Amino acid sequence: MTTATGSDQGRAALLSAFGCYVLWGVMPLLFMGQAAAGFDALEILAHRALWAVAVAGLLVFLAKQGGQVLAVFTAPKTLAWLALSTVLIAVNWGIYVWATTHHATLEASLGYYINPLLNMIVGLWLFREKIDRWGWIAIGLAAVGVLFQALALGRPPWISIVLAISFASYGVIRKRVPIEAQAGLLVECLLLVPFGLAWVLWLQHTGAGVAFDSPANTLWALANGPATVLPLALFAWSARRLPLSTIGFIQFLAPTLQFAVGVWAGEALTPLRIISFGFIWGGAAVFAAAAFFRHRAARLALKETAEPA
Repeated sequence: MTTATGSDQGRAALLSAFGCYVLWGVMPLLFMGQAAAGFDALEILAHRALWAVAVAGLLVFLAKQGGQVLAVFTAPKTLAWLALSTVLIAVNWGIYVWATTHHATLEASLGYYINPLLNMIVGLWLFREKIDRWGWIAIGLAAVGVLFQALALGRPPWISIVLAISFASYGVIRKRVPIEAQAGLLVECLLLVPFGLAWVLWLQHTGAGVAFDSPANTLWALANGPATVLPLALFAWSARRLPLSTIGFIQFLAPTLQFAVGVWAGEALTPLRIISFGFIWGGAAVFAAAAFFRHRAARLALKETAEPA
């Protein structure tokens, strides 16, 4: 019975991981749909901040983590760290929404391809984690890919770079803050909601807002709440139950889907950009394969240690 239950939970965790990365991967379609309905990037961002509070609050209530949220507001140091993470995630959200609504989804996907490779460098720098030969090969391939992307664009791929750096920095801070993912997200949303609410009210006052022009537009606006919170909740649940190597492999699903959406939307895919993504995909493949083999070797070593002599 225990084995069956563990197997069922493993399958559920795997499905949750796939679910969160699929949702993150197709999210450009949501923003593109809102842009077609008349939303600009700032209005979309404001509604993300506004409606995510309700969904995040519900999840915190169901998880009985309300005490953690209240405790943050009596701990100035923790609150300051979460305020900084709020700034970083707001920058990340803002750049990503702008990119996906301005025909730059391919460049945005590049940022999320290089993010796990950047995390290795951050781990080396801040946490004294080691990078093996294969890790450096993956990073080198990604660096060449970024160089070709710059040549293809005629400028540095700032969208990719800012997305990767902001999300990697966000991850470092959230790793240091002693709070559950859902409770921390609610605090971040609470810090963002005054700005989101103020912008929505200003847009409605000036007549520039489109969120309440029709029931369809209102539904577009409300969709930002679950679209923001549910993937993170699925990720937080699955990450506690799956090996890091599995997560490391599945995480490349999101930028791959983003890339597909960008191509589907008709964004320019020049030969230089194809070469660029070829190197990026090579780096991602090396990263994922190395993570898989490291985990398998560690599991075999643990099994051999546990077996009686």
